[in-house]
Amino acid sequence: MKEKKILYVSSEVIPYLPETEISSMSFEAPKMVSKQGGQIRIFMPRYGNINERRHQLHEVIRLSGINLVINDLDMPLIIKVASIPKERIQVYFIDNEEYFKRKATLRDENGEMFEDNDERAIFFAKGVIETVKKLNWAPDVIHVHGWLASLLPLYLKEFYKDEPLFTNSKVVTSVYDKSFDGNLNPGMQNKIKFDEIKDEAIEVLETPNYNNIMKVAIDYSDGVIVGSEDLPEDLKTHLENSKKPVLEYHPKDAFADAYVDFYNHKI
Repeated sequence: MKEKKILYVSSEVIPYLPETEISSMSFEAPKMVSKQGGQIRIFMPRYGNINERRHQLHEVIRLSGINLVINDLDMPLIIKVASIPKERIQVYFIDNEEYFKRKATLRDENGEMFEDNDERAIFFAKGVIETVKKLNWAPDVIHVHGWLASLLPLYLKEFYKDEPLFTNSKVVTSVYDKSFDGNLNPGMQNKIKFDEIKDEAIEVLETPNYNNIMKVAIDYSDGVIVGSEDLPEDLKTHLENSKKPVLEYHPKDAFADAYVDFYNHKI
């Protein structure tokens, strides 16, 4: 992995959020690559329930300050950064007062999904790509974890398709077991269409549920890693039909060699 540049884009990463399959692998995979001599960057949203003082987040002024257009509204992008203790790994946080100030991740106090989770996902995808452009850091591999991050493959290959920095970047998406029931905002498809992304690319998002969001991520990835021991049948079928390179599930204590081989030889 020496000198390989890998960008990790995740909806959750420990130690900033509780341990889950996603947050755990979003930490373990970059740690492994870093120890093998690879270069890494990690991006996640700066949810309002992340304790900035305890984790020593600070704003990076030179990366902040641009506006992202989300459904015809200008949304200021704020970039913060912190280091994971003992690991010498930096994490970049995508922040915006409107989308990420609330003291929760994805649900309100009644357990209901936030109405604007669709816009938060669009903002996160665009925010990561714009920030990596500012860093002028061309990743060899972009590894996506979690549905909130899963619009990144679509935006990279459609909205940013003429961006030369990513010409040689390969996109890998880890697909996990179903993480929410029901649908996101029914206007999600139109908000993505506002960015002049072609209708056929997001046809399934007429019903913006978990499986359909992940199908779009699979369609726009160069390879897929199965992140959970079990997946919804609908996603298993879509994966088989996609003809993409697929790495089957490996538990946290036995993934390293398989991931390295997949990054280097399968995509």
